[in-house]
Amino acid sequence: MRLALFDLDNTLLAGDSDHAWGDYLCERGILDGAAYKARNDAFYQDYLAGKLNITDYLNFSLEILGRTEMAQLEQWHREFMRDCVEPIITAKAVALLEQHRAAGDKLLIITATNRFVTGPIAARLGVDTLLATECEMVDGRYTGKTTDVPCFKEGKVTRLNRWLAETGLNLEDSYFYSDSMNDLPLLEKVAHAVAVDPDPTLRAEAERRGWPVISLRD
Repeated sequence: MRLALFDLDNTLLAGDSDHAWGDYLCERGILDGAAYKARNDAFYQDYLAGKLNITDYLNFSLEILGRTEMAQLEQWHREFMRDCVEPIITAKAVALLEQHRAAGDKLLIITATNRFVTGPIAARLGVDTLLATECEMVDGRYTGKTTDVPCFKEGKVTRLNRWLAETGLNLEDSYFYSDSMNDLPLLEKVAHAVAVDPDPTLRAEAERRGWPVISLRD
């Protein structure tokens, strides 16, 4: 079975769900808007520049999960999906997923954004398999900490290799779609790397290597 791997933020989505989640919490007064947004924006700029400290970012972004009841988190996420995620799901992204689905490919979303944020998004897109940064849970609620290898940069390769070993699948004739230079370690591993609305560094690398460059923005 051929694998079709997809980054999520700024690839299948015309925006960044992790950053948008922080903005959602600030706009509704759940978090201190000015202080949180300043730090969230600074981390996002580090991400775009390829120098994000993933541990520092996760300690910052997951803290809210550890001090909020599950029912409240689920309500917030439903509103977040409606108000923030639905507007950045594009017809071209949905069509690309359907193209691979119709070809009989196994679809997998692999994202650095945490599973709390991205699980419902993957379900909305009809993708059953999600590799994401994991949120630690104890006694049925989040602790506010991460667990396992963050699904970021080389960590995506680590997590994917483990999944491949568990499933018996492989990367022969595989596709991976991404917008980010942070995904170069995985883009180099697949048979067909595709740059999607890429950042300048990935665009230059794609042009150098002869990788296709496409846009999924409507």
